[in-house]
Amino acid sequence: MKNHLLRAAVVATLTTTAGLALAEAPFSFDATPGKLPKDVLPVQYVAHIVPDIDANTFRGDETVEIEVRKQTSTLMLNADNLDIDGATLSGKGISGLKLVPSLDRQQQTVTFNLAQPLQPGRYKLALQFRGLINREPRGMFHMNYKVAGADKKMIGTTMEPSDARRLLPTWDEPSFRAKFKLSIDVPASFSAYSNTPVDKQQALPGGKKRVSFAATPKMPSYLVVLVAGELERLAAKQDGVEIGVVTTAGKQESATLPLADAKQVLHYYNNYFGVPYPLPKLDLIAVPGGFNGAMENWGGIVYNEAALLVDPKRSPVPVKKGTFMVNSHEIAHQWFGNLVTMAWWDNLWLNEGFASWMSTKAMDHFHPEWRPYLDAIAEREYVLNLDARKTTHPIQTRIDNEAQAANAFDAITYQKGEAFLRMLEAYLGEDAFRRGIRSYMAKHQYSNTTSQDLWNALEAASGKPVGKLASDWTLQAGFPLVKVEQACVDGKRRVTLSQEVFRLDEPATDKRVWNVPVQLGTVNGKAGYTLLSTPSATVTQANCDGALVVDPYSVGFFRVQYDPQSFQALAAQAPKLPDPTRLKLLTDTWAMVSAGRMQLDSYLNLVSQYRNEQRLAVWESIAGNLGNLYQLSRGEPQQELIRKFIIGFAKPKFNELGWDEKQSDSTEDKRLRALLATTLARAGDEEAIREAKTRFARYLEDPSSVSPSMLDFVIGTAGRYADAATYDALTKRALETTSGEERNRFGRALMSAQDPALAARTLQLALSPQLPPHLASVIVPGVAREHLDLAWKFAVEHRDQLLKNLDAMSSNRAFAEVVSASNRAADADMMENYVRQNFGPDALVEAQRVGNGVRIRATQKARLLPQVGAALK
Repeated sequence: MKNHLLRAAVVATLTTTAGLALAEAPFSFDATPGKLPKDVLPVQYVAHIVPDIDANTFRGDETVEIEVRKQTSTLMLNADNLDIDGATLSGKGISGLKLVPSLDRQQQTVTFNLAQPLQPGRYKLALQFRGLINREPRGMFHMNYKVAGADKKMIGTTMEPSDARRLLPTWDEPSFRAKFKLSIDVPASFSAYSNTPVDKQQALPGGKKRVSFAATPKMPSYLVVLVAGELERLAAKQDGVEIGVVTTAGKQESATLPLADAKQVLHYYNNYFGVPYPLPKLDLIAVPGGFNGAMENWGGIVYNEAALLVDPKRSPVPVKKGTFMVNSHEIAHQWFGNLVTMAWWDNLWLNEGFASWMSTKAMDHFHPEWRPYLDAIAEREYVLNLDARKTTHPIQTRIDNEAQAANAFDAITYQKGEAFLRMLEAYLGEDAFRRGIRSYMAKHQYSNTTSQDLWNALEAASGKPVGKLASDWTLQAGFPLVKVEQACVDGKRRVTLSQEVFRLDEPATDKRVWNVPVQLGTVNGKAGYTLLSTPSATVTQANCDGALVVDPYSVGFFRVQYDPQSFQALAAQAPKLPDPTRLKLLTDTWAMVSAGRMQLDSYLNLVSQYRNEQRLAVWESIAGNLGNLYQLSRGEPQQELIRKFIIGFAKPKFNELGWDEKQSDSTEDKRLRALLATTLARAGDEEAIREAKTRFARYLEDPSSVSPSMLDFVIGTAGRYADAATYDALTKRALETTSGEERNRFGRALMSAQDPALAARTLQLALSPQLPPHLASVIVPGVAREHLDLAWKFAVEHRDQLLKNLDAMSSNRAFAEVVSASNRAADADMMENYVRQNFGPDALVEAQRVGNGVRIRATQKARLLPQVGAALK
């Protein structure tokens, strides 16, 4: 699953010292955690669903072939928000034995107690049941949308992590793999899609039809999918697989590029993994709302359409890049997650970290002009900052129940997982790493694994101690700061490396160490690895030529702090450093300033050497850090100094690019122009604001008058500084557009409105039936970034209305997100107290994580603002 709003973390419950970070065992079904007994296994579900789309209900029946592994008098499986109308058991001397269901709503189980114990063998459990088609994306849900002004309605499903039990009574834990053979009754005008191709269709009375699908391979229940509506499909073949992009009516033109991308990516993954995609078809299903991001159902991936579709004429490059990223992430799951599945949710990173890593690899292969690895360095800063707090958790963290599983879909799982794999691949070498992945995939296909199964495969392929190294990084929270000192002795460079826990909030109380693969080299010279496995070690280089660089390609998940002379030697030639080295020097310097290890002027002096920077990712890093400093100074006298510095720094480069696109502009130039214009406008530059308003007025008359690359700047800035007339124009377009991409763009503009009266109107949109319900989780925290007190009051007053629209992943985070951008410690106290009194322990975990971030920013504000005057004199 890919969710653009994942921001939560779970407090670590695993051990946190290196000596106790014990490797786990390879996969064993009987040893896998979970609520359900392991004495009964599902073999195949044959299920039929009859939805009442007008009433938002459904009824269903299923026959589950089960295998009793050992004598038992109890059958237990999962069911949530279902009513069981009948149950019978047959097989091995039993014929139509009626069973009485015992539903435990809190535990989300249904139990059948038998008068006589069942002997080992095969049986059939037949069930009849009823459930709800939800507005929120849990189990089966419905979506309202418009086509040519006409109201339409469709249904879809999302099951991860534990909502298949809302559609079918199932063994709804990932290690219980089984086949699914599904059918559904729908209106005759509907098309229906599931994991496998349609096996047959038959007409039914009353203007309906029955659509039956072929059986799936053995798979976990969270990958089941059913989507039905008045849909269109664009299809093509690749490597014997039919790939289709499914959309609502009138959007097939926007399916052309995603289909071409999917063909390329499927072929690339077939070659990389060495195991061909195993199903006869792969559908990419774009739904007009209901949830954020995408879900990797095997053979039938479901996307929010804004995460998949691309307008070939109007979508800017960031949209094309974003849809490629999500698309390649979800297709990677067809192997990592679907063909081979984590045993339990504590190994979720085996799904998500790998899909994220593979997505970046695919993007670099097909679109090197987007510089995805350089972007990944800049984007890694977010998770490094999360992981430098006491509220972080290991990549692999203990999960005890379904609510905790929902919380595990966070940046540590996705982005730290990806970053660790990038570091490990660089250390082992791409060829050895790929051999290990291929061996792992071939050995464990159609089964489940733990991380240890992967380490065993990579260790065998590389001959390096992968298990020992990897357990440090996956079972310990946080990461090290690598401190660097050098001296030239008798013509040889002696480099002393030491490691300690890096923290932004408070010093760590333990003395943890990692096995750190550290690459040492010189600027534009060769580099070699050393494995830093002790608190300190010394490496000798053959000579003292060139400036020393640690981690020159920025593949390490650690911070680097040079001694003053080494830092100055690099800083003096910053503009000439290779791209990754140049960016890492910047990001680590800002981290040292944020942690109080260096003064603010060190960063600002370094930044001043980047005025002629060409790389977008480097500018994004600088703009982000200066923007954070600007926000910290909001309402303070230092803000004017910072404002002038930002404008003075960005303006020369922007003037060089100019307002209008030129024939000679590269893709990076176009994106950089938009970034700098936005940076200037946010800092209050009058020219940038005036130009945005002028261009927005032209846009209202002729949308093609604004180039795709400048759309976000023009519409976003118009929204930020909107008057009532501008706000009304944006609102009208947000509510009328049938494009998810456009709706998101207009919505972001409305959320950024500076005028409190307009912000209050935006908050009301969170309750509007005209917008998809998942946007409620976005709108309130979006407004809170500019109007926290207003948004908090609204959230408290409308708590129940807001929460009813949220899925399991969003509900625990909803109120914490409202204050997430604050730098006032009092806001953290207020939010944590509210969550403590009104929500459960899993929501409190998220509240404390966000509260910790707020307090860190409050501390940084108190530390950095007094330094501004001297730094910008």
